[in-house]
Amino acid sequence: MSDSKSVLVLVGSLRAASVNRALAEALAANAPAGVAVSVYDGLGDLPFYNEDVDVAPGDGELPAAVTKFREAVGAADAVLIVTPEYNGTIPAVLKNAIDWGSRPYGAGALAGTPTGVIGSAIGRFGGKWAKDDTRRSLGVAGAKVVEELSVELPAEVTTGTPVADVPGVIDLLRGAVEELVAAEVVAA
Repeated sequence: MSDSKSVLVLVGSLRAASVNRALAEALAANAPAGVAVSVYDGLGDLPFYNEDVDVAPGDGELPAAVTKFREAVGAADAVLIVTPEYNGTIPAVLKNAIDWGSRPYGAGALAGTPTGVIGSAIGRFGGKWAKDDTRRSLGVAGAKVVEELSVELPAEVTTGTPVADVPGVIDLLRGAVEELVAAEVVAA
């Protein structure tokens, strides 16, 4: 990879001690060569999507959190979503972000953006349902979903073992980012 690529990571959990946040931060600290990975920290600041608030340029002012989010997504070469599973589906904060990123329809910040989804949860399905729902929502939003990965985390993660110290997890995360960036290059 001759040019550096940027990947913006959106975490579907607002909890500071979230395993998914730990995965995202471990990835940012251990990104593949030539890839800048940054974790977006403002999803909790986004208001619930409301088309009355989502005004066209010149018709009013968007909330600052929305402008910041759309600019961050628009500036990234690719987006990676790391999501837990809440009650068998996508967390509301992540669905809300996808809604804001999808507008204006067909030209939103997510439109055509190579996007990967990692569904991670402790349990036998590893976040599969949340990952599937996230992929579906991203597809309708116009994103180019190019990678999916379900990371099955061993029990050590819940007993205080740092995610980066769990054997194989960093390699799985790097592999997902490498595939995401490779797909972005092919799509360009």
